[in-house]
Amino acid sequence: MTPRHALRTGLALAASLATVLAAAGPASAHHAFAAEFDGNSPVLLRGKVTRVEWINPHAWVHMIAVSPGKPDQAWMVEGGTPNTLLRAGVTKATLKPGTVIIVRGYQSKDHLCTPECRANGRDVTLENGEKVFMGSSGTGAPKDGADPNDK
Repeated sequence: MTPRHALRTGLALAASLATVLAAAGPASAHHAFAAEFDGNSPVLLRGKVTRVEWINPHAWVHMIAVSPGKPDQAWMVEGGTPNTLLRAGVTKATLKPGTVIIVRGYQSKDHLCTPECRANGRDVTLENGEKVFMGSSGTGAPKDGADPNDK
């Protein structure tokens, strides 16, 4: 086999492998809802946004939840990807620190609140009353009507 023929054969094999891998779909490090969150532990959080992490694979909304008769509690609420939130109408301007929101979601399985409690956010109600889907689709979260893709 000549070096030129070997190069062509190698390139053809590489192209074939790339085609097979692309057809298999993207690799994902995404966790299933049930791996981290408890579908039997719904939460309803009211409070102010302290910061938002617009990172992949999930955006995180940090907030201080206020409940009458209870001390204020720091929460970090997992949302979908930043792109998912943007498509739902949630932007950096929507969730600025100090914005009052209501989040409906599910608490983490461990129920630990150190340093913050954790939840998966299904939807968020904004100050103007608008409700937007916040969660990830297809991750095994309870079909509770929040996900517009649930059938």
